[in-house]
Amino acid sequence: MATTSTQLIPAADSNALVLGFSGSLGNIDAYISAVNRLPMLTHDEEVSLATRLQQENDLNAAQQLVMSHLRLVVSIARGYLGYGLPHADLIQEGNIGLMKAVKRFDPNQGVRLVSYAMHWIKAEMHEYILKNWRLVKVATTKAQRKLFFNLRSHKEGLDAMSPKQIDALAKTLDVKREEVIEMEMRLSGRDIALDAPTDDDDEKFAPIAYLKTEAEEPSRVLETRQFDRLQSEGLESALSKLDARSRHIVESRWLKNDDGSGATLHELADEYGVSAERIRQIESAALKKMKSAIASFA
Repeated sequence: MATTSTQLIPAADSNALVLGFSGSLGNIDAYISAVNRLPMLTHDEEVSLATRLQQENDLNAAQQLVMSHLRLVVSIARGYLGYGLPHADLIQEGNIGLMKAVKRFDPNQGVRLVSYAMHWIKAEMHEYILKNWRLVKVATTKAQRKLFFNLRSHKEGLDAMSPKQIDALAKTLDVKREEVIEMEMRLSGRDIALDAPTDDDDEKFAPIAYLKTEAEEPSRVLETRQFDRLQSEGLESALSKLDARSRHIVESRWLKNDDGSGATLHELADEYGVSAERIRQIESAALKKMKSAIASFA
């Protein structure tokens, strides 16, 4: 993405700094090379410049503080390249955060500007990523934003997380497992065009072609997937909670044949040498326990 240095350092407000380099920087690599050659400030120089800015509103001092920390923005921006957004845009947003930090920096607090500015730079980059990574926002609350960035850094690969991984991550981030599951679903989704693609492939069709079909309506598709998951993983999990006799009775009664024509109470009563009423009681207790297990699984 070709850009000049002045494009990478936009104005933050009406009192914005006018920064630039001598000559024209034709691309992002040239810009990065240039900022890495800028001199760094000593602690005494930093305090002196920050004091001038704070007491005299000296914009030249502010410019020197910003210029000496542009390499920090570049370094932080590299950590966010995995979101598929332009490196130059990430740096540009980070530079806005850097200028905000310089404007608010208090040299009397005993903290170096590099430590203070880091939080402002990341905040601007986070805001940019959340606004531009998807057409539909994936995180709106502060807690969701924190989970969004932590989940990407903790998740291994692109495969769906196992229940064990979800539990471990929820414990690590101190959030509910349901919140981890929801955010993972948001991250694993992708934006698709509403209209049909421009090529002539007859096998491809866009959402506009099937949104009128109730079976393909997004919420119905999600419901169907959830139902299928409950019928497989959820049912197996619920059955595993039962003792051997209760499981055998339930499977014999309801899961042997697809048409529901399972064993009768009397047939199972003869098998176990008890009354049909006793079999009904065991079945009722087992189904109640399974219902509770499935609800917990869901």
